Amino acid sequence: MIYSDRTLSQKLERTEARVNADFVETRARLTPEFGAEWIEVGGAYAMFDGVESPLTQTFGLGLFEDATAEHLDEIESFYAKHAAPVFHEVSPITDPSLMELLSARCYRPIELTSVMYRELGSVEKRERDPRLTTRVIGPDEVELWARTSADAWMTEHEALGEFMFNFGSISASCKGAFPYMAELAGRPIATGMLFIYDDVCVLAGASTLPDARKNGAQTALLEDRLSFAAGRGCKLAIMGAAPGSQSQKNAQKNAFQIAYTRTKWQKMG
Repeated sequence: MIYSDRTLSQKLERTEARVNADFVETRARLTPEFGAEWIEVGGAYAMFDGVESPLTQTFGLGLFEDATAEHLDEIESFYAKHAAPVFHEVSPITDPSLMELLSARCYRPIELTSVMYRELGSVEKRERDPRLTTRVIGPDEVELWARTSADAWMTEHEALGEFMFNFGSISASCKGAFPYMAELAGRPIATGMLFIYDDVCVLAGASTLPDARKNGAQTALLEDRLSFAAGRGCKLAIMGAAPGSQSQKNAQKNAFQIAYTRTKWQKMG
């Protein structure tokens, strides 16, 4: 049995940090003028991917070493250099003194995330429409994958369209990435991202075109990504969701368990 303890939290948080670091490194490789970079301070990964990027934050603060004022000084100076806001994703399995330290430095909690995991073995696959297929895209299909993902987002959040296209293009080019496409009778209708690092995989980037929903695309993508990861030797799958959301419920229906609820802190002053 895998227990939700400090050892598991370190594994989950470090893997998610590696996803973000991989993205930042890919951004720096493809568009060096962007200035993306990351550093490690006291076991925490601090990423800069642009002032408005959701990846501009830290993972693992206080989890590998007790966080100190000196650690925060160094991290805050890193973000000040980039004129960027300071965010920390903090596991509840850190020492409680970290909450006092953050509060004293004018941070406040702004967001919660259910960090979820499941062990990987054989993956049961449900019956699906025979016209529905999934696959890992080829290197020359990054633009198609990113556009399909962005189009799915744009129908509900039009202003995010171009941002999600650029974001998806970088994500699909990461070293640890396996971008999945679902097709219905040969037409691309949905996307899902899979990242693999050592024996852990991360599921992210799920989106489906509005006119193609309720065809089982996301269920097929979930099952096939998990099966692919298990075949690559992964022992654990992880994902994040808003507490109580439909995404969390869907994950729980597919054998994911909640490891803990993580808090995102923002520096206000």
